[in-house]
Amino acid sequence: MAVAERLRETGDLFARVGRNRDLLRVILAWAASNLASRASAIAVAVYAYEEGGAGAVGIIAFVRLISTAVLAPWLSVFADRVSRRLVMVVVEVARCALFVGLTVLVAGAAASSLVYSLAVLVAILEPLFRSAQAAITPALVSTPEELTAANVLASGVESVGLFLGPALGAVLLAGTSIATVFGVSAGLVAVAVVLALRLGVAGEPSPEPEADGGRGLLAGWRCILAEPELRVVIGLFSVQTFVAGMFNVLVVVLAIEVLDLGTPGVGLLDGAVGVGALLAVLVAAGIAARGRLATSFGAGLLLWGVPLVLVALIPETAVVIPLLLLVGVGNTLVDVAGITLMQRSAPDAVLGRVFGAFEALVVATMGIGSLVAPLLVAAFGSEWALAVTGLVLPLVLVPLWRPLVAVDASADVPDAAVALLGGLPIFAPLPRPELERLALALTDVHVEAGTAVITQGDVGDRFYVVREGSADVEVDGELVRTVEPGDSFGEIALVRDIPRTATVRAVTDLQLSALQRDVFVGTLSRHPASAESVGSIVAARLPGPVIV
Repeated sequence: MAVAERLRETGDLFARVGRNRDLLRVILAWAASNLASRASAIAVAVYAYEEGGAGAVGIIAFVRLISTAVLAPWLSVFADRVSRRLVMVVVEVARCALFVGLTVLVAGAAASSLVYSLAVLVAILEPLFRSAQAAITPALVSTPEELTAANVLASGVESVGLFLGPALGAVLLAGTSIATVFGVSAGLVAVAVVLALRLGVAGEPSPEPEADGGRGLLAGWRCILAEPELRVVIGLFSVQTFVAGMFNVLVVVLAIEVLDLGTPGVGLLDGAVGVGALLAVLVAAGIAARGRLATSFGAGLLLWGVPLVLVALIPETAVVIPLLLLVGVGNTLVDVAGITLMQRSAPDAVLGRVFGAFEALVVATMGIGSLVAPLLVAAFGSEWALAVTGLVLPLVLVPLWRPLVAVDASADVPDAAVALLGGLPIFAPLPRPELERLALALTDVHVEAGTAVITQGDVGDRFYVVREGSADVEVDGELVRTVEPGDSFGEIALVRDIPRTATVRAVTDLQLSALQRDVFVGTLSRHPASAESVGSIVAARLPGPVIV
């Protein structure tokens, strides 16, 4: 019965996401962009092989990876400076032009250096689209569950792309030409452009209180280092991608040397991971209902390790394939939970750069892992190399388990507090993650009937929201209004930096939620829409009797 109820809740959640047109457009745009990237990567590899053999394939792959790792954090600053919708559109328009250029160059038998240059530029731009897409998603949802469900669908899209993109490229290469693959890729990113243009939300980033634009370029890295939750999540994520880089090499050794499946076996084993990742979409959907993101993230990390140890101990094809399906499940759990935790932990003002830094770490750690794997095989042999690879994540996870679980506790925000803040005109324009951060900063205040909450002439240090009870607002001893549940007061003294302009006295026992001055003012400085709203409130109250 519990399983049926969970499935019903999951179905209702996805139905809600399906009715969110902007969210669907973002996910479909990501699907088209990702499919183009995967298909074109096959075309680049085949072109390089035909031009310069296996060595050329390795060199162009290395240059694309290194260029992406170095430039992604710097380019991602645009996702925090201008509209994220605009970033998505401009990036895909540029990639469309590059793919058209590749089509013309390859069809015209142009110099391979030109083809390689455009192929590198395409790879460099890919993470910028992903950063903007991940950064705009929180602005399109209204609950944490919807955010998780959106990331489940985005991860599912990526899992499908893992095998559908190369398959599309291979089919086109078999029936047409390399130029055609680039042409189809141009068409796919054009679809992404159209979908991004139709978004009803621009995804304007929150401005930073930063004067030094140069330092702002490194804000993503500084945020990761400063925020304990991000350090734990992204640190563990980086270890997982390091293991994934090793696995990308070891799967070839496993298929050919250990299982004796030949080169087709590499596709079979990779396909098993891809199928497991896709099947896990339904498993990951349950995360939204449970809300235990960090625990699910940890489970995914273990599934990237333990099955590989078992593969080394029982190297039989009938056993290996189900174990690799579990690795695929772990991949989806890590992606969904990890991305969602990052979106909820990083400030909106630097969210694009946090994802840019993350994309660079992914590329760098996967590259390092691919270099380490052959050394392990040479030192320990194939089976032991797999076992060592599988032990990396469990050994790293053990000492970090408590800090990881604590991430869930820090993000466990009561919906009532978020709803209370979201119901205020001042905070209504804020995205859900920002409301959650404000809700975590709230402190409860109890005031007995007849007691003054604030007194005219005092220094203002807090902003208050009424949860229960009522209070009278008095100016120079005269009653000017009454505040009740859902009302707020205290903003004028904080915004104008002046003494309290009124006395607020409890008529009944009051239950209040309070925000400290620095949190309140800091939020307004980062969100122009909220600042404009509070400015309207202040202007409406100041011309007549001055209230609070």
